[in-house]
Amino acid sequence: MQLGINLGYWGAGMDADNLAVAKEADRLGYSVCWAAEAYGSDAATVLTWVAAQTERIDVGSAIFQIPARQPAMTAMTAATLDSLSGGRFRLGLGVSGPQVSEGWYGVKFDKPLARTREYVEIVRKAMSRERLSYEGQHWTLPLPGGPGKPLKLTVHPEREYIPLYIAAIGPKNLEQTGEIADGALLIFPSAEHLEETAIQYLRAGREKAGKTLEGFDIVPTLPLALGEDKDVTTLADTFRPYTALYVGGMGSREQNFYNQLARRMGFEAAATEIQDKYLAGDKEGAAAAIPHDLIDKTTLLGSVDRIADRMKEYAAAGVTTLTLAPAGFTLDERLAALRAGTEALERAGLA
Repeated sequence: MQLGINLGYWGAGMDADNLAVAKEADRLGYSVCWAAEAYGSDAATVLTWVAAQTERIDVGSAIFQIPARQPAMTAMTAATLDSLSGGRFRLGLGVSGPQVSEGWYGVKFDKPLARTREYVEIVRKAMSRERLSYEGQHWTLPLPGGPGKPLKLTVHPEREYIPLYIAAIGPKNLEQTGEIADGALLIFPSAEHLEETAIQYLRAGREKAGKTLEGFDIVPTLPLALGEDKDVTTLADTFRPYTALYVGGMGSREQNFYNQLARRMGFEAAATEIQDKYLAGDKEGAAAAIPHDLIDKTTLLGSVDRIADRMKEYAAAGVTTLTLAPAGFTLDERLAALRAGTEALERAGLA
């Protein structure tokens, strides 16, 4: 099992620290550094900045948002980043959610699975440097009846094949991801529940494509907080606002994929209470309503030995790249958590 690092969103007041974290992850031998985007910093610029100041670590989008870019533009960006980084780019895609897609990008959040499938097909075709023509429900290239003609990408990526990942949570999206992608980006993953909440659907998608999970990259992101085992409850409490935001407020009452995931992990009553309080404006009450067990199952908390034991559970569940989001109030604390990740991997016998 390999380790990755997730820098999250740029522009949150920790930019210089984030670059230091990325450089240390590169020095420690982490396999990939991911960056996110929503409606603030864009991931492509951040990844270019990181790639220019690192040597070995891959850089990956987790995610480029599908409603933000036409598929041909995504192929251009991927090819450019792969070329500039010397073949170190990984392309992660996702449809975002209805509030961001429609409120920020002005793109209807309808038929997300069909749009994702067409998007991936166009991106792959463009990156292969074929002349680009496509007829689908959501995209037609070139536009009919006009002056457009099939064009070919002029940039040569460093590699012939750039790995493509999809951020997936729901069963249908997971199955399609297994079918059409090279890896899956997961969030709020519990090792105990990973088979029934994710891997069984990924496996079904691979089988549909005539493949197995061999070579398919399963990539959950977990926050990591280093400390004494006796302080695990306190460490977990630092992630209450984060968990409350996703389970309670990320999306509408009808379409909150993270809330639905918490329910599939057995936290139905808590998920309802968290969402009710968050949407009513009681964010503190929503955070307080999160069961400790939900946080502990979806983070890495405590000593290096405790984290190593949890890493063994994720590896046994089928995880191939464990992405860490090291927590800390200072840069030194974040770097210590980052180093604890590699130490824990070694103690677990997974390095």
